[in-house]
Amino acid sequence: MRKQLISLFCLVLCLGAMAQGRQLALYGIGFYNLENLFDTQHDEDKNDYEFLPDGSYHWTEMKYEHKLHNMSRVLSELGTDQLPGIGCSIIGVSEVENAHCLTDLCAQEVLAARGYQFVHIEGPDKRGVDCALLYNPRFFVPKKVWLQPYVLREPITRPTRGFLTVQGTLGGDSITVIVCHWPSRFSGDPARVWAGQQVKVEVDSILAANESMKVLVMGDMNDDPMNNSMREGLRARRKMKDVMPGDMFNPWWQILLDGRGTLSYQGGWNLFDQIVMSRNCLDIGGTKDYSTLTFHKAEIFRRDYLLQQEGRYKNTPKRTHAGGVWLDGYSDHLPVVTYFVRQVK
Repeated sequence: MRKQLISLFCLVLCLGAMAQGRQLALYGIGFYNLENLFDTQHDEDKNDYEFLPDGSYHWTEMKYEHKLHNMSRVLSELGTDQLPGIGCSIIGVSEVENAHCLTDLCAQEVLAARGYQFVHIEGPDKRGVDCALLYNPRFFVPKKVWLQPYVLREPITRPTRGFLTVQGTLGGDSITVIVCHWPSRFSGDPARVWAGQQVKVEVDSILAANESMKVLVMGDMNDDPMNNSMREGLRARRKMKDVMPGDMFNPWWQILLDGRGTLSYQGGWNLFDQIVMSRNCLDIGGTKDYSTLTFHKAEIFRRDYLLQQEGRYKNTPKRTHAGGVWLDGYSDHLPVVTYFVRQVK
């Protein structure tokens, strides 16, 4: 109990200097592509054969346990730069096989110590990978959950990952988080533009029902911030001043232009892992009101242990496997985190 009180005290005081006499609470919201968090058992009707003990990755219980340990380390540290000992209130994840994996993940010591729970709905992806939402129940309370399907249209003609939608309360405000893993680059640009348009329709519907609802769209978009799916499909803008009613804000656009990304390809960086937000999350006029959850900053979570330290791929994300070799790494993506502030009443 004493540790919980200390953590909550730190949460309130982290931005005290900004508050001009008011107390502000800080909340971390993150996203991480876990790169194939599979268990060692076959799931019926899923093409998970690579991740079985006799599969191409020779996926044993030992490797699975290492993967759980590695993922839990990252997730527990995400957000602790600004919130030591507390971390993120909400973390979206992708490329997780099933609820069994999520149960095992949340049971890892560093996550269990904070009481993390998860939201997951089994999706139609043939490989069996889904999105999920981890949350700390001390700060976030889920109230309604659904999986918005990806409506099929050329060039995607078979069931694929839907959009996990979780509504709840954070800091006393109503918030909706939509966790995505959009079609791969091999599917072509139209498939992801169509994903962006579908998610935007969902966002608009949510805001039409409750204009004060804070809406975050997060995930591995398989596109950069300036690509059509994000810029046109989701209407996510680069600059806060350009966010008009009906638009969203994308803080990662400028971060990528500054040379920072979350995955490396052919010597360059991409930033597919993004968290974008509805206009009502922004302090566009600079009033510093903070009476509701207000966007503060966005960061790529980067640690030396997440990166290759030598060789041809030095300073790129250290994967679980590469070239058929088990590296006991983490993911081919780096995680991201956003921070929001709110006045304590």
